[in-house]
Amino acid sequence: MKKIKKGTIEVICGPMFSGKTEELIRRLVRAQIAKKNVSIFKNAVDNRYSDEYVVSHNQNKIKCQPIKDSKEIFDHSKEIDIVGIDETQFFDLSIIDVCNKLANNGKRVIVAGLDRDYKSIPFESMAYLLAHAEKITKLSSICMICGGYAYFSQRLTDDKSQILVGESEEYEARCRKCFKP
Repeated sequence: MKKIKKGTIEVICGPMFSGKTEELIRRLVRAQIAKKNVSIFKNAVDNRYSDEYVVSHNQNKIKCQPIKDSKEIFDHSKEIDIVGIDETQFFDLSIIDVCNKLANNGKRVIVAGLDRDYKSIPFESMAYLLAHAEKITKLSSICMICGGYAYFSQRLTDDKSQILVGESEEYEARCRKCFKP
C-alpha cells in the first residue's frame, strides 16, 4: 500500500523578540532528529547575524539557504520532507503560492515571521498564509515599558519604510497600552 504524504502549512507569528525563530529552529531540529529531510530558507536581505544560518536572538542557529526569490525554494526542496522559512514577511506575495504548492505536494511547510509591521498593519503575505495554515502559533513578547505581554513591534527610529531589518536599536516589544504607532 502506498503511503500518502499529507502536506501542511504551519505559521509561527508574533512581534519582534517573541521567539519566532527560536520556535522554528526547535521544530526543525526535532524533525532532523526524526530523520526527516529538512531544508531551511531565509530571504537574503536578512543578514543580521549570518548569511548562511538562521540565527535566533538567543544565538541558536541552523544552516540555511539564503534566497532572493521565493520560487527558488522549489529548486532546493525536491527530496525534502519539511521546508522551514524564516522572516517570511520579507518575501513578496509569491511566497503564498510557493507554500501552498509545497503543501499540496505533501511537504510540511513551517513559516515564521512578523504578522504585523511597526504601524500594526498586517504584512500581506503573512495574512494570507495565516488564512491558509492548518496550524498557527502566535507568540508574545514582554513589553519593554510595563513588563506585560507584548504583541506589537514598536519602531524606535524615524524610518518610514515598511521593512527595516533591525534589532533592539530599531525595535522593542510593546503591549497594546504602551504601543505608540
